[in-house]
Amino acid sequence: MEDELTALETKLALLIQVSGQLRAENQQLRQELAHALSSNRQFSDRMNKAKVRLEKLLVTLPENQT
Repeated sequence: MEDELTALETKLALLIQVSGQLRAENQQLRQELAHALSSNRQFSDRMNKAKVRLEKLLVTLPENQT
């Protein structure tokens, strides 16, 4: 019985350790995701602004008359 309790205690300690590691990894991944989403929004905004500028520029170009 004592051996079973010791084995259970060891497994529980390992579970607590792994749980803590996973929690820390999860937090890191959440931060990375937030950063990636923010960067993605910034790049999307820049792309849209560039698109608008190019469309305005295309309007000012003379049409090719053949």
